[in-house]
Amino acid sequence: MITSKQRAYLRGLANDYPVILQIGKGGVTENVVKTVADALEARELIKLHILENSGEEPHALANDLAAAVGADVVSVTGRKAVLYRRSKKKPVIELP
Repeated sequence: MITSKQRAYLRGLANDYPVILQIGKGGVTENVVKTVADALEARELIKLHILENSGEEPHALANDLAAAVGADVVSVTGRKAVLYRRSKKKPVIELP
């Protein structure tokens, strides 16, 4: 679990990050979970775009995805979500 100070720090870092994955009408599938888990291991902090045809609220979908991969939801703004999970192999981001 991350603190509010750490969440604010990660939110600031994520401003410059590009969206690396779009989640559409398929929602949270096995492939999406695997892709997100791999991306989190490589980058630790990722930004997702939840398309309108996904059929779920962005907050609910981000929480479901975070629970599936063992990550923390840093923020959900509009239809963009930012997830964080510390890398097991080579941590890059140092939290305050």
